[in-house]
Amino acid sequence: SPDRWSLGKRLFYDKRLSIDSTVSCASCHKQSHGFADDVSLTPGVFNRPGVTNAPSLANVAYHPYYTREGGIPTLEMQVLVPIAEHNEFGFNIVEIESRLKNDIVYQEMARKAYGRALDPFTITRSISTYERSIISGNSKYDDYVTGKASLTGEEEIGRELFFSTKTHCSTCHSGFNFTNYEFKNNGLYENYAHPGRFRLTQKESDLALFKTPSLRNVGFTAPYMHDGSIMTLTEVVNHYNSGGRYHINKSNLIRPLGLTEKEKKALVAFLHTLDDYMLLTNSYLSE
Repeated sequence: SPDRWSLGKRLFYDKRLSIDSTVSCASCHKQSHGFADDVSLTPGVFNRPGVTNAPSLANVAYHPYYTREGGIPTLEMQVLVPIAEHNEFGFNIVEIESRLKNDIVYQEMARKAYGRALDPFTITRSISTYERSIISGNSKYDDYVTGKASLTGEEEIGRELFFSTKTHCSTCHSGFNFTNYEFKNNGLYENYAHPGRFRLTQKESDLALFKTPSLRNVGFTAPYMHDGSIMTLTEVVNHYNSGGRYHINKSNLIRPLGLTEKEKKALVAFLHTLDDYMLLTNSYLSE
């Protein structure tokens, strides 16, 4: 409902949800960057170093699970993760309830929205409601699909490459959200500082596997990869064109592509057609 959404939006931008009142959900998920961040690893409270690159929240309502390891089944549960993580909010939702219990505005909003005081239930449910409203589907590519716009010659070459068996980009980055939500190793390193899905399952076959990200608004969400180690889309394309580094769990789709400079440039041009500029300026979602 609008009341639940309004409460969630207010909480999304409130830094009091972190232990030292310096970090909010919006600190890592900036609207100006497609609800992602523009740094490799966003520091948390007390300037504690980040662990993984902040992913975009655009269309997060459609994800079947959350975090880079995919271990969280719902948005309501996911809200608890950054709150409890030592390197993010470093706090506890019960203590957040205590901190905000005398905030008259919050208490009135919670009772109007849920018929109860602000508590862990209303906090997680309302933030999730707001996050589900971060919808992105107004890119040039969307207009192309619906016949409202045409691609340039270069963008069309890139589109054909993206959906071709030469690159297999669309095998992993499929569907309207340009992800199949599966877990893959893309040959970024021989040895990974982060264990990936192994952190969740403790299976060797899951070592250094990460959830495939959506490519929507990819022009706004640099830097790239799970650790934000690649700064530009051109570098991303160069990585895949090279075939990546050896890793025992590397996907067999990651192999040298033999793209020409013209083809690489065209692929980048196509990726930019997935950018939804309306998302960046939608006052409905702003603080």
